Amino acid sequence: MSDVQIREIDEADIDTILAEDIDFTGDLDFEKSLMIKGKFKGDIHAKGALYIDKNAFVEARVEADIVSLKGTVRGDVFAYTRVELFSSAMVDGDITAPDVIMESGCRFNGICRMESPLKEKNNEN
Repeated sequence: MSDVQIREIDEADIDTILAEDIDFTGDLDFEKSLMIKGKFKGDIHAKGALYIDKNAFVEARVEADIVSLKGTVRGDVFAYTRVELFSSAMVDGDITAPDVIMESGCRFNGICRMESPLKEKNNEN
């Protein structure tokens, strides 16, 4: 059995970073990549990738192309391409994505649906 490795991201490749000292409440809508290092509460709707750093705390419904987690998320996560849970990640909520990668040591409390979130939206109509 091979070990699954998640690619580390270089912060220079990320368009926007919410720093460690940021405590933001509201809605985020963005098209390019974003990294959260501080605290966020609200809703996230993204066409790009979302990176949640090791010490970050996010309480939100998250929707993005790729969701890469090292920190804590309380809320449901919807990814159109992939969810990556590093060993330091903690998720309390459901995950819906066609591809989910979990490193040993991460904590996930919820239901995982291995399908595109688009199917879920189409079934609601």
